[in-house]
Amino acid sequence: MIGLDSPVEAVLGNAGAGGKKAAARRKALTRLGIETVGDLIEHFPRRYLPMGELTRIADLTEGDQITVVGRVVESAVRAYSDRRTGRQAYRVETVVATDGPQLTMTFFAPNKHVAGWRASQLAPGREGVFVGKVGRFRNIWQLANPQVIPFHSDAGEVSEKDQAALAAVNRLRGLFPLYPASAGIESWDLQQVIGFALDVVDPLPDVLPEEVRARHRLLDRATACALLHTPADYAEVNSGRRRYRFAEALTTQLVLARRRAAVRRAGARPRAGGGDLLAAFDARLPFELTTGQRQVGEEIFTDLAQPHPMNRLLQGEVGSGKTLVALRAMLRVVDSGGQAALLAPTEVLAVQHHRSITAMLGDLAAGGMLTGAAEATCVELLTGSMTKAQRTGPLSRLASGEAGIVIGTHALLTDQVSFADLGLVVVDEQHRFGVEQRAALTDKAGTPPHLLVMTATPIPRTVAMTVFGDLETSTLRELPAGRADVQTTVVPLAEQPGWLPRVWQRVTEEAARGHQVFVVCPRIGGEVAEAGQVDQVDVDDEGEEVPVTRPLAAVEELTAHLAEGPLSQLRVAMLHGRLPTEEKDQVMRDFAAGAIDVLVATTVIEVGVDVPNATTMVLLDADRFGVSQLHQLRGRVGRGGLPGLCLLVTHADPDSPARERLDAVAATRDGFELARVDLEQRREGDVLGASQSGFRSSLQNLRVLRDEQTILAAREEADLLLAEDAELARWPGLAAEVAALEESAASEFLERS
Repeated sequence: MIGLDSPVEAVLGNAGAGGKKAAARRKALTRLGIETVGDLIEHFPRRYLPMGELTRIADLTEGDQITVVGRVVESAVRAYSDRRTGRQAYRVETVVATDGPQLTMTFFAPNKHVAGWRASQLAPGREGVFVGKVGRFRNIWQLANPQVIPFHSDAGEVSEKDQAALAAVNRLRGLFPLYPASAGIESWDLQQVIGFALDVVDPLPDVLPEEVRARHRLLDRATACALLHTPADYAEVNSGRRRYRFAEALTTQLVLARRRAAVRRAGARPRAGGGDLLAAFDARLPFELTTGQRQVGEEIFTDLAQPHPMNRLLQGEVGSGKTLVALRAMLRVVDSGGQAALLAPTEVLAVQHHRSITAMLGDLAAGGMLTGAAEATCVELLTGSMTKAQRTGPLSRLASGEAGIVIGTHALLTDQVSFADLGLVVVDEQHRFGVEQRAALTDKAGTPPHLLVMTATPIPRTVAMTVFGDLETSTLRELPAGRADVQTTVVPLAEQPGWLPRVWQRVTEEAARGHQVFVVCPRIGGEVAEAGQVDQVDVDDEGEEVPVTRPLAAVEELTAHLAEGPLSQLRVAMLHGRLPTEEKDQVMRDFAAGAIDVLVATTVIEVGVDVPNATTMVLLDADRFGVSQLHQLRGRVGRGGLPGLCLLVTHADPDSPARERLDAVAATRDGFELARVDLEQRREGDVLGASQSGFRSSLQNLRVLRDEQTILAAREEADLLLAEDAELARWPGLAAEVAALEESAASEFLERS
């Protein structure tokens, strides 16, 4: 028998996967994340084909790679003259029936004997799986470079390789599995290797306690694994998947539940207030807090008063007033004698936060100055572009405790920054910071500080439970009074290329009314232009068709074009991350003051930028942005009570997934609904952070939207198990699985918050 931890090479050679192709197959398995025999046998099919019925085919598209169950209806040997050799050669022309169009396949043979053998293998009435690229010739559908896996054959007449394939097929009980494959190894190769591994591997240990399986009516691991590889029907597939999904959900929820418990065990200084700063601020607010802001504020104040660290996620719609909620939390900590730090991902956002917070506080932000109110504190800004002389004062006031609030970028994480009594850390746009960066700031406190992380990207409940499950979650859905509606329209240049001049005419009309406009591009300019949508097909010197691509819109190029052309009568400026800090700050000040009509920018204006007079947003190559990002950008307009307009300019084809994303954004302003759309359309690994961390998605069998009920049940089960045995000592297999996840790269991402 072979152990689960054995390298996958232990089964490759004995499963018909050795020889010259062994190295290529080993590399292919590595690309699939398969290193051990255990990885291999739990590499499950992505879908199945019923072996007892022909595959239903609706529409075929030339160039598609298809896999179907079919039945041979005709097979004939044709002789022809090979032009290369001048000799007579043979081909077998086969017609396969599906539950839809018939498919023609051609197999070439060097002599009549081989052609006859192939024809006998593909005799009329034979069924099997047929794989190939769809083409069309003389109005007949064809499969190019076809591959055939027959369900039955005469064993004595097939090659050793085909015999291995037949042996794998003979294991099947009703459904033909199709595995996630990679260049160098096909699905049926995986089927053979996995089939052999299942015969020789040690019995699969089950990490799920027997009582848990009984409570949730789950299969044991070995049975579930066998059913997923060789199911008789879809009911068996569902039973196997249900077991694996629950096991993964339970392990994940145990990691998060243990982390929540560890936070509660950590001591923290209660911050229950005592000063007059927050009361003075609330008394000066020129508007009423929304019901949601009041409720979330009370949740945060309750957490701050506890002798253990607050660990809370604050999410909310664009413009729902998260910054105000966070500011009131910071003022409560200052009232308690502590300090608060707000960490922003970009300098533009940090400067904007500093400007808006000091404006909201007024003389309450002028602590230590003659113009300051009696209750005032000092609000500092700290960014990486500040000179040593500029940093000296803020650093000194933070270390002495004179400054109650500091707002900054990654510069807050440096060794030079120290605090007298850091009581609260607020992390804005938390997904842009890793664990180490957050720890570098919280470690500056003498005792663990309270933590509030904010995101303007709405998170579906199951994502919050699975990815941010170690945090308590507060949600702001209600928009403050005075927020106007924003009409969103897709401008489809692929269908209506003449509409772009109307876009600039519309911008001119808004400016004539005294309003301001954002124009957003996906790149800065000066770099190698990334190709955008294929606009047309040209013909080269040899008569071959060549796609002509259009470079994506760039801030620098577009600013010059607009200023000299369609918007020459307006004041046009640009903003992007490569500009010097002083210039970026001046541009934002000028735009906020109304000295700029049109600001052409990258996504640096995605969050935190608040210009009430801006009413229009034009997004060029809008299909290059994600759904949530489009929603964030749209939130920059309509903030001053004036109706907003968002134009999504795209060259995307009408039926493309990119166009579907844009249509979804145009159809609703509900950020939570759009978050679900985003998660459904994108690879889940990207959403959960796999591409950022360099690893595959931390979730192998679970999908956070599809498996919501499973995740809820697993969370309840995790709490029950930990209440019974906090160390999981009664279930060593499960404890080992949890420990492995805690130490893995997947666990590192789960900690990001």
